[in-house]
Amino acid sequence: MQRLDGEQSLMRVFIGESDRYQGRPLYEALLELFRKEGFAGATVLKGVAGFGARSHLHTDRLLRLSQDLPLVIEVVDNEEKIDKIIPQLDGMLQGGMITLERARVIRYKE
Repeated sequence: MQRLDGEQSLMRVFIGESDRYQGRPLYEALLELFRKEGFAGATVLKGVAGFGARSHLHTDRLLRLSQDLPLVIEVVDNEEKIDKIIPQLDGMLQGGMITLERARVIRYKE
């Protein structure tokens, strides 16, 4: 098992749930890529509302049920591994946003 104690990098990938890559949901393709590349783990979070660059509101309210709710994929690993995969992500994302920040890992265990 990989150790991730101390200072690491947190990458967040902001996309919409209708985003696709090669005919399949983009979030599934990203999870597969992160697993294949040996990342410590990744989590997909679904937002209840949000807007992006075009300021179009996406919400889960019943009267205005959106088919494109915001998703955030969070990945924590070392900076080198995250920096190395960003060019691949650039080729997979047509929109969205990627953010990076420092994270202090205090426990990583199976």
